[in-house]
Amino acid sequence: MEFSDLSQAAVAVLRTADARAKAELGRRAAAAWRSGALPFAYSVFPPDRPGRPDEPPLLPPRRVKKRKITAETRGRVALLHALAHIELNAIDLAWDAVARFPDAGFPRAYADDWVRVGDEESKHFLLIADRLEALGSRYGALPAHDGLWQAAVETADDPLARQAVVPLVLEARGLDVTPPMIAKLREVGDDPSADILQVIHDDEIGHVAVGKRWFDHLCAERKLEPVATWQAIVRARFRGGVKPPFNIPSREAAGFDAAFYGPLGDEYLDSQRGAAE
Repeated sequence: MEFSDLSQAAVAVLRTADARAKAELGRRAAAAWRSGALPFAYSVFPPDRPGRPDEPPLLPPRRVKKRKITAETRGRVALLHALAHIELNAIDLAWDAVARFPDAGFPRAYADDWVRVGDEESKHFLLIADRLEALGSRYGALPAHDGLWQAAVETADDPLARQAVVPLVLEARGLDVTPPMIAKLREVGDDPSADILQVIHDDEIGHVAVGKRWFDHLCAERKLEPVATWQAIVRARFRGGVKPPFNIPSREAAGFDAAFYGPLGDEYLDSQRGAAE
């Protein structure tokens, strides 16, 4: 693997269609960055859409069946397949963040952070893909949806919006929903899958912290008040609302205070009550 700079490595990961090959290339590119083999430079721009495998078929989100964790292998496979698809998208979101904003003036530490996130998302995908195979399935065997990349499209014009939405909404949501899944998997005796989800949860605390660090950095540069700015961006650019309940201890471990998301959680609950009346 030879690339002339970091942007070329990032774009190569994004353009790779095969899921396992994408994850493995992401790990190698991250190792090359850490070794000093990749200059911190931008010579190519990322594609509008990343490469994707022929499978799984991508359906509208409403047509993808919800997965229920049971002792039956089928339910756990469905859950793990959905999580593998999330992690595949997370690989692309991380490497897109590396290469998407060459004019933002980010320091090298920004690349260090997002390359690490991309590396860990690749690790997560490979862990889940291996577990699916151990359970007699594979990534691509079930339908998935294409809604996650929409967050990249909605924030492609502004690195502040990207930091606000991808790590501080999507990854933070992972902190909320993963512990109950871990508990349920242990309840049905699937400790290997639960152990993988624990690794993912613990790493994602760091990913939310990365988003918060660079969101604050950009707010300081632009002389913006962080809480009101984050709330305005999320209202304008994220569809679906910020849903409670929140895993406050994990969010606080990432440096993400409830002053940011608490009011939006209240707005979401009010909207649900209004819709029910």
